[in-house]
Amino acid sequence: VQLQASGGGLVQAGGSLRLSCTASGRSIVGNTISWFRQPPGKEREFVGAIRRGSTTYYSSSVKGRFTLSRDNAENTAYLQMISLKPEDTAVYYCALGTDRLILSSLFLEDKYDAWGQGTQVTVSS
Repeated sequence: VQLQASGGGLVQAGGSLRLSCTASGRSIVGNTISWFRQPPGKEREFVGAIRRGSTTYYSSSVKGRFTLSRDNAENTAYLQMISLKPEDTAVYYCALGTDRLILSSLFLEDKYDAWGQGTQVTVSS
């Protein structure tokens, strides 16, 4: 399976972006899609996850501003980001894992079967 993340760019604080994660070689149906991000000079961190039934989880830093969704027919998951802040600047990665991942495992990078290449999001102040 290959994941292609796209949609990043440069945006002013308060702006919005929508990231896409398209899978090839494997259906996302029945799988969990998660997003992580790596700010400059920092460790990669969990952003959110969407289960096969569209149950979602978010980190506290993005809850209320970011929204996960999925289009199984398009084999694509989305991360809608609004009210962006300079601290949201990071490379954003999507990852695919089995829907059997328990909640505590969603934060663990080695539990995922595939990763996208990352897309840069830069928020200027």
